[in-house]
Amino acid sequence: MIFRRLLGRRILITRTPGRASVLADELECEGATVLSIPTIEIVPPVSYTPLDEALGRIGSFDWIVFTSVHAVEVFGQRRLPGLAPRNIAAIGPATACAVEKLGLAVALVPPQAVAESLAESLANRVRGSEVLLVRAAQARDMLPLALTQAGARLRIAEAYRNRIPEESIPRLREVFSSPEEQVDAITFTSASTARNLVAMLGSIGLALPRKIVLASIGPITSQAMRELGLEPTVEATEATIPALTLAIAQHFNRPSLEE
Repeated sequence: MIFRRLLGRRILITRTPGRASVLADELECEGATVLSIPTIEIVPPVSYTPLDEALGRIGSFDWIVFTSVHAVEVFGQRRLPGLAPRNIAAIGPATACAVEKLGLAVALVPPQAVAESLAESLANRVRGSEVLLVRAAQARDMLPLALTQAGARLRIAEAYRNRIPEESIPRLREVFSSPEEQVDAITFTSASTARNLVAMLGSIGLALPRKIVLASIGPITSQAMRELGLEPTVEATEATIPALTLAIAQHFNRPSLEE
């Protein structure tokens, strides 16, 4: 018999609808009841022109760098047939897998799925190189600054934007204002999921219950949570969905210190 470590637990996931299913499946396999209320909606950039221009001369870039699965998917939708970059760097295993699904090889995946590790891994490889960074419109400046300081000739192309899905607000009001709807834990898979949730709750005059478990996928997300006054209860050992699920399951199955 498989021990379902989250049986009876209600867990809220805040990922975009297209990404929520993987995490939901993992949690449900552990017995959890999952509520999916997206705090992020992915929409097209203001214009695809900069990206399309860069992809039209993709062969001139020594490296193309992807920091999310969605950036890879947009790249795959808009690149011209037969054109491929010389070298591809992906921030983590999921992003690398998305690249490989396009029939392309990944030359570099950093030890940790965070921008800092990606920058460090690329630092000695990009001096004097033409580098294309495909990413969201709203993103940290850390990676572009690090690549430029390493001597790369960097071009940034926006593939998508993140925004708050207004249609999620009524559901959040229902969950956080009704005792019957209360959840045991909330998952945060990016800094934006945390920032947006706080903003959405603030817009309806609500706050997170003090005893709720706050589960972070990694240190960057945890840092953003702390800046918002949210202390992560658990943090995944690596920035992956299986690691996040494991961290939550282990938290709820720790032996009690009470006799």
